[in-house]
Amino acid sequence: MPKLRGEAFWRETLRSAHYVVAPMVDQSELAWRLLSRRHGAQLCYTPMLHAQVFLRDPNYRRENLYDEACPEDRPLIVQFCANDPEVFVQAALLAQDYCDAIDLNLGCPQMIAKRGHYGAFLQEEWDLLQRMILLANEKLSVPITCKIRVFPDIDKTVKYAQMLEKAGCQLLTVHGRTKEQKGPLAGVASWEHIQAVRKAVSIPVFANGNIQCLRDVEECIRKTGVHGVMSAEGNLHNPALFEGRNPLVWEMAEEYLEIVQKYPCPLSYVRAHLFKLWHHTLQVYHQLREELAKVKTLEGIVDVNRELKLRCQEEIANQKEGEKPKEGLPFFHWICQPYIRPGPKERCKENGGSESEKGVRGKRALEDEEDGNSELLSKNKQKKKLRNPNKTFDPSLKPKYAKCDQCGNPKGNKCVFNMCRGCCKKRAFKETADCPGHGLLFKTKYEKSLLWQSNQRGTQTPEVTRTGDVPGGEPVVLQEAGDA
Repeated sequence: MPKLRGEAFWRETLRSAHYVVAPMVDQSELAWRLLSRRHGAQLCYTPMLHAQVFLRDPNYRRENLYDEACPEDRPLIVQFCANDPEVFVQAALLAQDYCDAIDLNLGCPQMIAKRGHYGAFLQEEWDLLQRMILLANEKLSVPITCKIRVFPDIDKTVKYAQMLEKAGCQLLTVHGRTKEQKGPLAGVASWEHIQAVRKAVSIPVFANGNIQCLRDVEECIRKTGVHGVMSAEGNLHNPALFEGRNPLVWEMAEEYLEIVQKYPCPLSYVRAHLFKLWHHTLQVYHQLREELAKVKTLEGIVDVNRELKLRCQEEIANQKEGEKPKEGLPFFHWICQPYIRPGPKERCKENGGSESEKGVRGKRALEDEEDGNSELLSKNKQKKKLRNPNKTFDPSLKPKYAKCDQCGNPKGNKCVFNMCRGCCKKRAFKETADCPGHGLLFKTKYEKSLLWQSNQRGTQTPEVTRTGDVPGGEPVVLQEAGDA
């Protein structure tokens, strides 16, 4: 059966999906996808998978896709990041039997994507992208889709989308922000760019950006004319977004934890989801926030969730008539609701910056982070300090390591070549030498193999004595061929 394309693919395979859960690294795992589908999501993407790792590592394939195969989890699109046509297609061939389409990530704006040369940092390399999509369209039995970010210029964005369509892309998701718009600089996504792309291509288009509630979804479809709308942050803070509901946080948290019991995932994923769901409540109960950061078992997370629920129920019981939500929230903190990321000015205020610093202060100076003052540490280092209060980030207290003679990485303390393990292994193999410090015994193993071969040659020609069928039954000595 020929694979469906364009509108037919969206209508029949994707079942005319309007409500879409975005691919989110470490956040759109099977358990979360199933929760979202129960509450209105019609299509889900896997987290972004690295094509090269997926191709070479069977454990990575099993943990991120094969073990997660579930009949309820369809339609499903698997997303890859890649920058090599052959690698991308070979990885996609290994995944195509477990999904309904393969998506090429051209939208990731993070520094890791810049270093790895993928995501939004490929958007200027049109020849490469054409080759990747053409080959995928030719080789795969499922359609190829793309998720992109926009250029500042609408006309260039339109030409970009038309190039991808011509190469064989069957569905396009347009995030209405440029690759520079991320974190506190995200700002508002441009639906104008998305509308222009929708009018310029004949394949289905999904919109991404500015989606915090069902009303936003409906308005986006009306203004841009897209086939569907994708949500990431909005979905994480309210999995019932596509139902148009704002449920109690503990209802969603308890349901998610039940699914995790059946479909396990790394504890870090679970903790991250609860931090999102309970975001506003954890601003009130700081002690429980610390406990959630430190807990090391699923049962411990369930206990923290239960305690948060009890605190909120107690607060509801003591609530005065006519009391309104605090901190300018649309709902009380125990109700699922959007979280609007603060912009640079608001973030500066949160960090204690003065009015005169707002326009000047950029990233925190490195020396501020390294002095061990927890108020000035990065969020990541603050989390590490919560897990281990004795941890220090003072560079003067860090142990000094001798460097490898070859590459500059720390050398092994007992290495006979004064090298790191990688360089030592190459040299020991080349010279057939031993390095007990790194557990490399090339010389010893080679000598043992020579000894074994020598012993084998000595036992290949044994004499075989048996009684032959001769008069008198005298023993006849038979020699193996080759002994003569």
